[in-house]
Formats: sequence, C-alpha cells, structure tokens
Amino acid sequence: MKALKKLAATAAFAALAANLGVANAALFFSGSVGGAPTGTNKWNFDDAPPALLTYVAVPGAAIVSGGLDGQYAPPHLSGGNGMGFGIGGTDQPNGTNTSKYGTSGSTGSTAAAKFIINFGSAQQYLGLLWGSIDPFNTISFFNSGSSVGTLTGTNISVTANGNQGLMGTQYVNINSSLAFDSVEFTSSSFAFEFDNVAFSESRQDVPEPGSLALLGLGLAGLAAVARRKQKQV
Repeated sequence: MKALKKLAATAAFAALAANLGVANAALFFSGSVGGAPTGTNKWNFDDAPPALLTYVAVPGAAIVSGGLDGQYAPPHLSGGNGMGFGIGGTDQPNGTNTSKYGTSGSTGSTAAAKFIINFGSAQQYLGLLWGSIDPFNTISFFNSGSSVGTLTGTNISVTANGNQGLMGTQYVNINSSLAFDSVEFTSSSFAFEFDNVAFSESRQDVPEPGSLALLGLGLAGLAAVARRKQKQV
C-alpha cells in the first residue's frame, strides 16, 4: 500500500510539473500536509522577522489575523503544517490558524498590491503554508531584480478553487536550481494568504506528500467546493 501511495505521489508530481512553463523551469515543488524540513529558517509573522529578512507590504497587502469577509481568510492547519512554527519552536495546533499571517491583497482592487519578502542572501529553498489556494494566486521569484520563475495556485493544486477549509490549504515546499533573493506574492482577484514561511540557502529534502494531498488530487473532476469569499469590488 505504501508503495502505491509513493507511486501515486510521483505520478501526481509529474502531472503538476508538466504544467510548468519556461518561466518556471528552475522551480521544483510539492504541496502536502507535511510542513517544512528541519534545519531551515522559519518565520510565522507573530515575531519580528529573522535576521537579514525584510518585508514590504504594498497597499492592499498586510500582516493580519482572523478573517475579513470579501478580503482574506486564515489558512487551515492540519497534520504537520504547523510543526516548529509555534512559540519557542513548538508545534501549532490543528484547525483554523489563529496566529498572524500575510495577505497579498488583490490587484483587482488595488493595482499595485503585493507582499514582498527580501532575503539578505541568495536562497534555493522556500516553504510556505498556502491558504485557500486560488488560480489567481501567484508567487514570483527574483534574483537581483531578474525573474527566476513563477508559480500559481493551479500549479500547486489541480482542485484550486479557494476552499477555505481543510482541503484548501497545503504546505508548499519549493526548491530552485537558480538562487533567488526575493519573492513577491500577488493575486489578480481574491487575496493570496500565507503563513509559516521557511527558507534556506541550500536545496532541501522535503517531507513525503501526505495522504490528504493525494486525496485532494483524487478529487479532481468532482464538484468544486463553493468559495465563501465574496467578490471584491
């Protein structure tokens, strides 16, 4: 059974990787229940950023908590998504995230809205808790201002539909063959919500995809869960 799960995970990863365009050629990713690898730098937005990391929240983007109808909703924690991101390196409890998190805002409402994270050195790994994954969500990687690659919600989940519950959040581990020193989070419609950022100057062995992620992939083609967010004006 375990071998079948690994085979399914490999097939799912190959299918997702096939969706990558030229701009994404440097990026290798997986989305699952499991969280960030051990030994990485971590930031959960409740504390001051780690040394050398800075962020810019362009109007429309912000660090928030809770939810605001029509604008943002907190990610959902399950399995190992919150491992090591609690106070003093403890694990966060499962359920709706009650801590602070980042939101990109919407370029549909505020044209320049985006959340930017700048690193003080070149990185090759990024992890994040990606909430209510939408096709509208985009994360862009840069090195000295030049594009390294981009990922959208549909790259991460074939069922990306803004589900704010258990099945709508995944911990996404991204390795890059090219170094990057900044990332930008944007969304053309509904906001891009994210938390539990991890990063490293070297590529990482990531946790094996959990059964929840495989179940989500198996639900492709079924009726999408209706999004609770109201369309922004």
